[in-house]
Amino acid sequence: MSDEIMSQYSRFMFRHHPWHGVGTGKKAPELVNAYVELTPTDTVKYEIDKNTGFLKLDRPQVFSSQCPSLYGLIPRTYCGPRVAEYFAQKAKLDKIPGDLDPLDICILSEKPIFKSDILVEAKPIGGLRMIDNGEADDKIIAVLKGDLVYGNWNNITDCPPNLIDRLRHYFLTYKDLPSVNLGKTEIVHTYDRDEAFEVIKLSQLDYNEKFVELGEVLKVTFPE
Repeated sequence: MSDEIMSQYSRFMFRHHPWHGVGTGKKAPELVNAYVELTPTDTVKYEIDKNTGFLKLDRPQVFSSQCPSLYGLIPRTYCGPRVAEYFAQKAKLDKIPGDLDPLDICILSEKPIFKSDILVEAKPIGGLRMIDNGEADDKIIAVLKGDLVYGNWNNITDCPPNLIDRLRHYFLTYKDLPSVNLGKTEIVHTYDRDEAFEVIKLSQLDYNEKFVELGEVLKVTFPE
């Protein structure tokens, strides 16, 4: 059996890895695929296992803090040197490392979605420039494609300030445990759609450089 036929079979025989086996989206950065790890009703924090692609339990949410939106990652993105350099430039810092993870995304939806481990299409409208344990950890803010209430929002200015404050509060407090040091978070500022687009594009470049050996395989086996 030829390599080409085998690659086509593999698309149906095996589960796609949510980080590597799914495209960022043909219309990225204006419209991206997002893998949902966490929903607003989850009382524990789930996170993708980067080696297997399965969703794993990261830790219980000890207090009542729950994520106010769908939360997950953008496939085939990586917070490496380009994202970190852009972060430092905008935050007026000399230097800061990237967190070496996929780019995080918060997806606003009017309809309650109770299931994680799913793919959705989302429209980025802005982001939070967050420092977590001294590392650049951008949080892209997006709206669910076609959402009846939020779907027409195009920029962060369309989003009520109280909703942004709710997201900010979650990320500034979700690691607060009196008996355990899970690290300090700081949000430098909130940014608009254009900056979100730039962060996404830079994270794609970082991904392509980091996983260059996967490049040709991904193009054939898991196209956009």
